[in-house]
Amino acid sequence: MASTYPAAAPAAPLTTGHKRVIIASSLGTVFEWYDFFLYGSLAANIAHQFFSGVNETTGFIFTLLAFAAGFFVRPFGAALFGSLGDRIGRKYTFLVTILIMGLSTFLVGTLPSYESIGITAPIILIVLRMLQGLALGGEYGGAATYVAEHAPDGKRGYYTSYIQTTATVGLFLSLLVILACRFGLGNEAFDAWGWRVPFLVSIVLLGVSVWIRLQLHESPLFQQMKDEGRTSKTPFRDSFKGGNVKRMLLALFAGSSGEAVVWYTGQFYALFFMTKSLNIDGTTANLLLAVSLAIACPFFIFMGWLSDRIGRKAVMLGGFALAVFTFFPLFKGLTHYGNPAIEEAHARSPAVVLADPATCSFQFDPVGVRKFTSACDVATAALTKAGVPYDVKPAAPGSLAQVMVGIAKVDSYEATGLSKDDAKARGDAFGASLKSVLNDAGYPAKADPARINKPMMVLLLFILALYVTMVYAPLAALLVELFPTHIRYTSMSLPYHIGNGWFGGFLPAISFGLVAASGDIYKGLWYPIIIAAINLVAGLLFLRETKDVDISK
Repeated sequence: MASTYPAAAPAAPLTTGHKRVIIASSLGTVFEWYDFFLYGSLAANIAHQFFSGVNETTGFIFTLLAFAAGFFVRPFGAALFGSLGDRIGRKYTFLVTILIMGLSTFLVGTLPSYESIGITAPIILIVLRMLQGLALGGEYGGAATYVAEHAPDGKRGYYTSYIQTTATVGLFLSLLVILACRFGLGNEAFDAWGWRVPFLVSIVLLGVSVWIRLQLHESPLFQQMKDEGRTSKTPFRDSFKGGNVKRMLLALFAGSSGEAVVWYTGQFYALFFMTKSLNIDGTTANLLLAVSLAIACPFFIFMGWLSDRIGRKAVMLGGFALAVFTFFPLFKGLTHYGNPAIEEAHARSPAVVLADPATCSFQFDPVGVRKFTSACDVATAALTKAGVPYDVKPAAPGSLAQVMVGIAKVDSYEATGLSKDDAKARGDAFGASLKSVLNDAGYPAKADPARINKPMMVLLLFILALYVTMVYAPLAALLVELFPTHIRYTSMSLPYHIGNGWFGGFLPAISFGLVAASGDIYKGLWYPIIIAAINLVAGLLFLRETKDVDISK
């Protein structure tokens, strides 16, 4: 029976036909990642359009959480579509996922803003994000399993690395479309309505993707298993039997969660850091990131090939170790070369909020019902909005909060109980005084384009992206090799999407929440560093090498 399925024989080389369907699978995945990453790249625009009912800091964090909502449901999508993929096949399952995701993305471009329909707008947005997340929960496992089951022994890392490039290529493509729209329409028109165009254009990409996936054939290993009657009737339940639970825990805590935080830090968080903390304009930040990604992308293929030679474990753990020990200096380097005026001003005239600790809040309200009106909250919100790093130092109980910038001092104000007009008047007066003091101290409202060292910024962003290639390129092969064929789609999808959906997807919101609460623009890096360190230790102690295992069983 096995001889009728040529690709199932691990030693046989891939045929031209098999290479064609693998490429088709990769291209479909590129388009799907493009759809998903549009939201992340346009977070600032979405915050303005759909979360304008809260203050700016809360609105941006809420926007990141709406982005994370898609990631939160990814494990549920993995359970649903993974089970379908193990029961009915790989091909048709991830054909359905791309339809759901593509249509959800298109509809974001048609959704009225908060000003038009109120709270209904962000609610519908979050629903669409969750549909996207469910679909992506079934996408990756299907594509990775499909490609790996076609590949011969000794080349699974190399062939699956093409799938691993698709996330970065999808992000790169989304950045290019956004930049083209900005240049073509102008920043003012883009911010007003042009941000919708990349979402609407995705319907064309969806059509191409569906056509590509319709050309695919079923995985030979799955087809053989189906013909022999060896498929699982309850793959989700079977994934939690025997030693498979241990394998899923290892996949999560010695691989996918660490990969997720390194990936999001090196790409998404780096982008948010440049625009929100360094005040680099969005076009420049997108261009810098796009160039670094273009340079780094071939290294996915190299790292996948290298993992076939020296092992998945060595390549991945090397990436975790580098991330743990170098994230802080790399991001401090981004500040130094991206907006040195912040560094200089902070050294000369550090900003300090003197306030009664009891009056200072963690300014995040996901339901938008709390008002942060204490003098401390007013002061810290203003500094966060200005992109100014600051420290909070205790003052006498009951005292009015003050902002000190060097030796200059600005009194904050209590906004509690003020009428709308009085609150605006006090806010304008405080904002003007604070702006004047910050300007005198040399804190820039925007990064000076002439002082951005673009070659060094690209180099640092490339190094961050290189870490991504090290931890991500071998991962698909590792996950496929850890689990048996009859439950592979389900078993590999669950830890991958818990890691990427929960540990990685919430990284931007958690990290920027830490920054807003502390005033330290680097404080958010502790989250990915701790998670990467856990994966490094767990991998060293418990993860076995998988590159030479037989995946046909």
